[in-house]
Amino acid sequence: MWWETTLRKGRPKVIPTVYLVLVKNDKILLSRRYNTGFQDGKYSFPAGHLSGDEETLSEALVREAREEVGVKIDLADLELVHVMHRRQREPTDERRVNLFFVARRWRGEPRIMEPSKCDDLGWFELDGLPDNTIPYIRQAINCFRENVRYSEYGF
Repeated sequence: MWWETTLRKGRPKVIPTVYLVLVKNDKILLSRRYNTGFQDGKYSFPAGHLSGDEETLSEALVREAREEVGVKIDLADLELVHVMHRRQREPTDERRVNLFFVARRWRGEPRIMEPSKCDDLGWFELDGLPDNTIPYIRQAINCFRENVRYSEYGF
C-alpha cells in the first residue's frame, strides 16, 4: 500500500478529522463527549473521520452531521473556515489535520443521536464557552471568531 511506502520513507502519518460548526442566534453548537475514551466530559464540535476510501472530507462531515446530531446538510452549504495542524500526544503521539466547516444552512433541529458517545448538546455564547471545552476546540473557536484560517496546536 502507498501509505506503508510513505511511512518507510520517514514521512509522518497525518490523520484528517472534520468538525461541524453550527451557529444560530450568535450561539455555537457544542456536544459533550461521553464514554469515548478521549476527552470525555468535555465539549467539542460534532466531528468524525473518513469512512472508506471513496468518501471526501466534506462528504464525511455531511454523514457525521446526520449520524451525530440528526441534521441534513447539502455539500454546497459547507464552508471551510479553519484548518489546524495538531499534535495529539495522548493516548498516542499522532499528527492530525483538523478541518472546521461551517454549515450556513441545515435541515432539522440538532439532537443527540448517539447517546452512548454524547451526554449533552447545547448552544453556547461565543464569549461564554463552558470551562470544560477541549482546549484545541476553544482555540479553533477563537480563530473562527477572528477569521484566522490556519493555526497549530500541541507542538
